[in-house]
Amino acid sequence: MIKYKLFCKDCDLKFDSWFASSRDYEKLKKKKLLNCHKCNSFKVEKTIMAPQLISSKSKLDKKIDFEKYNEVKKTIIGYQKFIKENFKYVGDNFAYEARSIHYDNKKKSKGIYGNTSQKDLKELKEEGIDAQIIPWIDENEN
Repeated sequence: MIKYKLFCKDCDLKFDSWFASSRDYEKLKKKKLLNCHKCNSFKVEKTIMAPQLISSKSKLDKKIDFEKYNEVKKTIIGYQKFIKENFKYVGDNFAYEARSIHYDNKKKSKGIYGNTSQKDLKELKEEGIDAQIIPWIDENEN
């Protein structure tokens, strides 16, 4: 795991984010999957950071971070279970279904969840349709 300090060029927000590796950060950046959680801008960059020196104390800190990681993962899995039980999965048709509900005033007994691109998500928000990205953990992942 690697922690980067990120900076949003649009709203000047500085925030920390964790990545599995620097390579994973680069992949997400290239696919335009990194966005500011305040203004939803995709103009997010790494800031200059000082390296962290390894000491016996930082080894202890890593153990604490791993425990926090497992706690967060357990919470996310709980949210996923709730979503699967209470919402309808629409797969890659999420943007279409969200627009159908919004514009046709369809009353659904269940909300929906699924997949959409960053571009579609931004367009939905511009149209006044509330949609959110949540972290999702693959069930096959350890």
